[in-house]
Amino acid sequence: MQNLFAGSIVRPFARPLLVLALLIGWLSGCATSEGLAQKSKGYYQEGVASLEHDQQKAFVSFQKAVKLDPSNKEARYGLGHILALQGKLPQAEEEFGAATKLDENYSEAYTYLGQVLEKQGRWTEAIAAFRQALTNPLYATPDLARFHLGRSLAHESDYESAMEAFEDALVVNPPNVPPALLHLELGRVYYKLGFERRSRESLTKVTTLDKGGEYAVAAKELLTRLKP
Repeated sequence: MQNLFAGSIVRPFARPLLVLALLIGWLSGCATSEGLAQKSKGYYQEGVASLEHDQQKAFVSFQKAVKLDPSNKEARYGLGHILALQGKLPQAEEEFGAATKLDENYSEAYTYLGQVLEKQGRWTEAIAAFRQALTNPLYATPDLARFHLGRSLAHESDYESAMEAFEDALVVNPPNVPPALLHLELGRVYYKLGFERRSRESLTKVTTLDKGGEYAVAAKELLTRLKP
């Protein structure tokens, strides 16, 4: 076989030197990537700290975080949150979608994505997003996804599945959805299914849990439709 190197004597040395050069370059690249990732995390934390009192500053911080590290799923979630609050639903959908692509177990992002789809009237897609959120057994606040899933299913007139979602949400402790709101929606679904006794029980709980509140007002109005 033809020798591709002009001097065969230097070959044993040339290859190790080449490997060493490539290794040094790779390590340098890793260090640079790690540095950018750390800076990205810093901007994300800055955004979280600014979120309550300066939404625009938080938005800029999240943008910087994503620019430095496009794989920063938390920063993308932060951007999606602010965009959703601003009513920029397609842009918010894009950020939450990107976050879920980075982590298929990112249940919080799936739940928020479902709400954004819900707001756009895309109920079937919203239901799929909420169900995907619930596939993660480590999801810390599953009642949020179950609550929104129940509402979307009820909108699509799948009252039995909606009932199941709301009942499952009720057993989560501590609750992340106001119990009065959850009982109100469950009472409405029971009413639609013709389960008047169950509906009355749930709606009566609402009036106790939310005395004088808007949920109680809605529950009392529905209670007037039930037979004595």
